[in-house]
Amino acid sequence: MLMDFKPVLTSMMLAGTVAALPAGALAQAGAQAGAQAGTQTSPLWSLYETTLKSAKHIDLTHAFEPVQAVWPGFGTATFKPATAGAAIPGYVEKGEVYSYDKHGFVATAYDLPTDQYGTQLDPPAHWNPLGATISDIPASVALRPLVVIDISGKAKADEGYHLQVSDVEAWETRHGRIPEGSVVMVRSDWHKRWTDRERFNRKPFPGVSLAALKHLHLERKILFHGHEPLDTDTTPTLEGEAWLMANNFAQAEGVANLDQVPEAGALISIGFAKPLGGTGGYARFVAIAPADWPHGVTVTTAPGAPLPTQSAPLKRDANGVMRPTP
Repeated sequence: MLMDFKPVLTSMMLAGTVAALPAGALAQAGAQAGAQAGTQTSPLWSLYETTLKSAKHIDLTHAFEPVQAVWPGFGTATFKPATAGAAIPGYVEKGEVYSYDKHGFVATAYDLPTDQYGTQLDPPAHWNPLGATISDIPASVALRPLVVIDISGKAKADEGYHLQVSDVEAWETRHGRIPEGSVVMVRSDWHKRWTDRERFNRKPFPGVSLAALKHLHLERKILFHGHEPLDTDTTPTLEGEAWLMANNFAQAEGVANLDQVPEAGALISIGFAKPLGGTGGYARFVAIAPADWPHGVTVTTAPGAPLPTQSAPLKRDANGVMRPTP
């Protein structure tokens, strides 16, 4: 029964060994739970009802906006009202701004000067002329075990501290071997400086050493790693990012809220925009933590439908962002 299997699954996840579950064990447990409940359902639906529905969801993503931190070689975005690209007789003229009052809806036009903007997923094509683009990334990356390695204390003492192999080994001493195919996020708490645009991008900032990247990918065979700054390291040649892209590995940048996620035992949901042949991906990462975790929201507390009503009508601010405005 899944209710009997759940504590075993949870303890194995907390030990970082969810990838080692016997093939079909989870599916069999879910099927047994469904049968006991007298329902004609799938193992995955049973898993959702008994585990994922009560799990805590934590957003690891900065909402991108016109005024924000970005690599100095790029510009910032522009948000503005969408206009009609063609006339529709009796309804809209070409070039007219859509409005709630006249047309029944509004839309926004985004001028995005780069796909390396905000929380992102970098595919190898960002640096590698033979590398996979964002539209080549397979759907199988959607849900993976999440490992969070905390270097925030060291980064507080030394803002230029970079993750070392010893930090990875220390995590494994506490939690067990990093699961193959997992996502490893490096917590530095640098995301807390996100609104300080000038300081966020300026060196020194925390990074990930080349040795740690090689260890994670070649020895632990992770899916990808992520970090909170917008660069992998502070070396003159960005040696870590260069190595990743040349060897066909992706990475996540500009990640937020890792201080709200357990070091082990969580999953990560991975979503991103899919421009054909894209060299970067505007990403949405969500951590899924056990139900007793103190941070995050559940399906019950934030069901997503219907969505909440705004506190005041939406109007565009000076930067073109729609905000509740009394």
